[in-house]
Amino acid sequence: MRRLADGAAIALVSDAGTPLVSDPGFKLVRAAQEAGHRVTALPGASALLAALTVAGLPSDQFFFAGFLPPKQAARRARIAELARIPATLALFETGARMAASLTDLATVLGRREAALCRELTKMHEEVRRGDLATLAQDCAAAEMRGEIVLVIAPPRADRPSVGEADALLRQALSRVSLKDAVGEVAQATGLPRRELYQRALALVKQAGEETNHGATR
Repeated sequence: MRRLADGAAIALVSDAGTPLVSDPGFKLVRAAQEAGHRVTALPGASALLAALTVAGLPSDQFFFAGFLPPKQAARRARIAELARIPATLALFETGARMAASLTDLATVLGRREAALCRELTKMHEEVRRGDLATLAQDCAAAEMRGEIVLVIAPPRADRPSVGEADALLRQALSRVSLKDAVGEVAQATGLPRRELYQRALALVKQAGEETNHGATR
């Protein structure tokens, strides 16, 4: 800011995609503008738009969610918030957290189609396509490196089946309380909480009966 005040012209250049997207750089832009300096952009490679271009998923509407939280509880809560957005989702993620994030995405969102786009516009560019669970298995087998954009298909318009709702409830009940499981699945599917609560109670009862039956045997 001092150099700008002295009349210098300054360029911010990045070798990792477009600067100021999903990072704190907007604070610099705002400070410069508030000081009366003109800020302009010469866009280069954008990993976000490049990923939408090559993903092969609907791109007429998309929601850019930046990075997911690093800790699992907060990450799954955030994914549940994103679950009902009626648009393709685009996320940034690091290679070290990719497998864990994909596992949580598959748990909350189900087997949605997705594209994992790595090192776009660079020498080692790679695009992997498949459902979230399959991609999670692939990433668990080998550590990923580089800059990654994950593009996820929008939710289906049709109502989830009883079997799909039960599967999501079982997964949630293995991690959180009954109340929280119902809330998580309701947010992810749009199904009524009352209906999901009754299904969750039935699943808990069934699991208890199976445990008791196994013990008596």
